[in-house]
Amino acid sequence: ELSVDENLSLGSLPPRYWPDGQPAANWSKDDLYELFPPLQALRDRPAGNLSGGEQQMLTVARSLMGNPFLLLLDEPSEGVAPIVVRQMVEMIHALKARGTSILLSEQNLPFARLVADRAYVLEKGMIRYSGAMSVLLNDENLKRQYLTL
Repeated sequence: ELSVDENLSLGSLPPRYWPDGQPAANWSKDDLYELFPPLQALRDRPAGNLSGGEQQMLTVARSLMGNPFLLLLDEPSEGVAPIVVRQMVEMIHALKARGTSILLSEQNLPFARLVADRAYVLEKGMIRYSGAMSVLLNDENLKRQYLTL
């Protein structure tokens, strides 16, 4: 079974560049151990022996080793402890600061409102709202129609 460190190595890809030649955000193991301090202490542990929250962190870190232009996060707050959710908020802010674009699929509105700039509300496969998260949160009609609060 692969260790945390081996998992990160497995995801490693060379630096990427945007079509205009500008470098995309590039990530090293050291960067990711700084972003996810718990993983540093667990670097030699088999990944299968990690808690759910630690596995979630490792999954995101391994994805970042590929230096993606866009990171898709599907329900990152689901099933993890509140402390891990707080760490995820900090992590997403750090990713945004480094220029990594994020597409977040999330039903946990309190979590999403802390990290998202824009929001899309889907209902039966149709986009019912597309715009600023702040507008969605302040529009009583939209909240009543589409959000369970």
